[in-house]
Amino acid sequence: MPTLGARDARIQRFFDYYVRSMFEDPEEQNAQIKLGPDSHQSMRLSSGIRFAIVSVCLIALAFAQNLKDQVAEIGAALQLNEFDHALELLRPALQRFPSSDELWVMQGVAYARKGQKKEALDSFHTAVKISPNNVQALHAVIQAEYNDGDARAIPLLEHLLKLRPEESMSHAMLAVLEYQQGRCREAVIHFEKADSIFDQQIPALHAYATCLVKLRKLDSAAEVLQRALALNPDDKRERQLLACLQVMIKKPEAALVTLRPLFADDHVEAATLELASAAYEDTHDTEKAVSSLQQAILLDPQNVQFYLDFAALSAAHQSFQVGIGVVNDGIELQPKAAALYFARGMLYAQVAEYEKSQADFERAYALDPTQSLTAAAQGLSAVQQNDLDRALSNVQEKLASRPKDPILLYLKADILVQKGAEPSSAEFRTAMRSARSAVALRPTLAPARAVLAKLYLQAGDYSAAVLECRKALEIDPKDQTSLYHLIQALRKSGKTSELPELLKRLALLRQEASKEEREQYRYKLVEGDAPSQN
Repeated sequence: MPTLGARDARIQRFFDYYVRSMFEDPEEQNAQIKLGPDSHQSMRLSSGIRFAIVSVCLIALAFAQNLKDQVAEIGAALQLNEFDHALELLRPALQRFPSSDELWVMQGVAYARKGQKKEALDSFHTAVKISPNNVQALHAVIQAEYNDGDARAIPLLEHLLKLRPEESMSHAMLAVLEYQQGRCREAVIHFEKADSIFDQQIPALHAYATCLVKLRKLDSAAEVLQRALALNPDDKRERQLLACLQVMIKKPEAALVTLRPLFADDHVEAATLELASAAYEDTHDTEKAVSSLQQAILLDPQNVQFYLDFAALSAAHQSFQVGIGVVNDGIELQPKAAALYFARGMLYAQVAEYEKSQADFERAYALDPTQSLTAAAQGLSAVQQNDLDRALSNVQEKLASRPKDPILLYLKADILVQKGAEPSSAEFRTAMRSARSAVALRPTLAPARAVLAKLYLQAGDYSAAVLECRKALEIDPKDQTSLYHLIQALRKSGKTSELPELLKRLALLRQEASKEEREQYRYKLVEGDAPSQN
C-alpha cells in the first residue's frame, strides 16, 4: 500500500506539473455566431451593451489572473517546503476565492506536509465537494480513508475509476475495502484488475484467495496461494494452507509435493500429518493414510478432530469396529466432546447396535444441544431400524425447540416421503412446507433440494422438479438420485433433447460409485491399525 510519504511525493509531483501549467498560455479559440439562413437583418449590438460585455470580460479576466497569480505564489511556497508561509497566503486567498478547488487542495497539501491530518482531510473534502472530478483531491481523501479502513472511500474509488478506469492502485484499494466489508464478489473483480500490485503482499494474496474460496473458485484460489508460498517458501503455515486447498480441489499429488519439505524436519507437526493422511487416502494409498493419522494422534492425543478423521476413514473402508475402538480412546481423553459421541453413534448404527447408537446420539445432544446433526442422527438411527414413526417423533420433538433448523426440517420432509405421503394428503403438504423451508434456510443443503425435487415430481410440477434437481447437482455433481429424478422430470415434461447425455452421465456415475465401493473393500483396517497410546 502507498505510505503517507509516497502519497506526499505524488502530491508534490502533481503540484510541480500543476504550477508549471499555470504559466502556459492556453490556445485561443475563436467562436463564431452564425445567424439562421432566413434572417434578413444583421443584428448589431448597441455600443452600451458592447461596453458592458467587454467590462464584465475584463473583470473576469482580472479575477482569473489574480487567482492564477495567487496559486502560483502559493505553489512556489509549497515547492520550497515553506508550509507555514503557504498557509498564511492561503487564508486571505480562500476568503477571496472560497470556490477555488485548487486553493483547497493546496491547503490540504500544506496541512498534510505539516502532519495535521484532520485539517488536511477537511480541506481535501471541501475540494471534492466543489469539484467532484478533482483527481488530486480524490486521491488524497481516498488515501486517508483507506489508511483508516473507512468504507466511505468505496464510493469515491468507484467515482475515480469512472474517471480513470485503468488505474490499478484504485482497483487494489477497492479490492481490499470490499473484502473488509465481506463483499467478496465485488472484491474479486478489483483484485483481478490490480495487476501486479499485490504480488509481494502476502496478506493481500490471502484476502484474494479467501474471497475466491467463498465464491467456490477453488482452482483460482490455489493459484493465488501458490504465489503467496513462492514469496515465503519456508513458512509452514503457507504450505499447510495451500496443501489443504489442494486436497479440497482433489489434487492430492500436488498437496503431497507441497507438504514434502515439511517432512524433512525432525519434528513434523500433527497438522501436517493430518493433511498428508487426507492426501494419501485420495491417492488410494490407504496404508500411508492410516499411518499418518496414527502419528498425528500420538503427537496430539487431545485433538478431537484426529479421532473424527480416523472414524471417517474406518467407515469409508467398512472397518466400523476399529473406528469405534479409536473413538473410545478419544472419549477417554475428551469425555465432554459431543462430536466424538456423535461419530461413535454413527459407527454403532453401521453395525446395527442401535441402542448404543441412540444412547450416543442422546449424549451428544445433551452435551451440545445446538448441534442439529446429533438430533438428526437420532432420527436417522430410527430410520435405519425401519421405525419411521419413532424417527418422525424424535425429529418433531427437536423441532419444537428449534423450528428453523434446516437439517431437522429436511429430515422431517424425508421421513414423510419415506412413509409414503400421497400428494393430496396433509402429510404431503407438511413435507412440502418442511422441504421448502429447509432450502430457504440453507440453499446449499443438497439433500433437502433432492427431497423437494422428488415432492415436485410426485405433485406433477415437472418444471419445479427440474429446477431443484439442477440446483442439487450444482452442489453435488455426483448425486445419482437427483440426476435420476432430473431424467424423469424431463421425460414427463416432454423435454427429451438432454436425455441421451444425462443417461450417459448417470451410467458413468454408477460405474465410479462401484469402483469406489470396491476400493473401500480393497483395504480393511484391523485392530492392529488402531493407534496405541501406551
